Amino acid sequence: MTTTLDEIENTETELSSDELVAECKARANIYRLLSGAFLEEPTLDYLNAIRSPTVMASLKEMGVNFGEDFTATPIEKLQDELACEFAVLFVVAGGCPAVESVRLLGRYQQQPCFEIRDIYRKAGFKVSAARFAVFEDQLGVQLAFLAEMLDRAALALATGDEHGYMLITKEIKRFWALHPGKWVRGYATLLARATDYSFYREMAKLLGSFAQWELDLLGVKVDDLDGGKLKVPKAEIEYEYDPKEPVCNTCEKTDGEDDEEALKKIDISLIQARLEGRK
Repeated sequence: MTTTLDEIENTETELSSDELVAECKARANIYRLLSGAFLEEPTLDYLNAIRSPTVMASLKEMGVNFGEDFTATPIEKLQDELACEFAVLFVVAGGCPAVESVRLLGRYQQQPCFEIRDIYRKAGFKVSAARFAVFEDQLGVQLAFLAEMLDRAALALATGDEHGYMLITKEIKRFWALHPGKWVRGYATLLARATDYSFYREMAKLLGSFAQWELDLLGVKVDDLDGGKLKVPKAEIEYEYDPKEPVCNTCEKTDGEDDEEALKKIDISLIQARLEGRK
């Protein structure tokens, strides 16, 4: 019988300090697994790790059931195919970018991006360069941040710093309430419908169930503002720069549409065509 995340009860109050340390580390591992799926195209090492018997068994217990397109495809071919699917879903025009600003406000680099940037700065968390440009409010980055915070929580407990553990847990709750809790569950449902490959479909399903499980575990109640909708209306108020940064008067926006503005338009044609073809 498969045990899904939804069926696992929250027993945090019954756990010892050592058990809480182990739980924090286990949760951090799931965050990193998901971050690896959504931050950049999967590497051979990442795919080999997931296809190992131990990880596959653990994922199956969480309700993840990959198809033969993932389990039986030669690893080099699988990497190439998933790299193309990653580009279609998250990078090229016509996809569904895994970015909070896009999902909630219909534009890149909006207020959530700058709020999260400030949270990272205060926590000493730095976004490293990847093959593709990433924003602070990108899904994989948010998940990596939460994994790091859980590692810090585990370390605090392991060293007897219960107060530090509580402070970090409070920050994790706050981050969920202000950012990923508002959009990742709905986005996960869209991604599961949009992808052609069982890898991203199952990772999306795991993302949705794990997000809800984490919110329940943390006792955080927040509405899903994303809703899995395909088209997101553009925000009436546009943030083209960090409000805390000085602005050069010679760089004022013109009435005409420039190249930078054109890049901010969200094209969903590829994903829209896929979804319409499945009706």
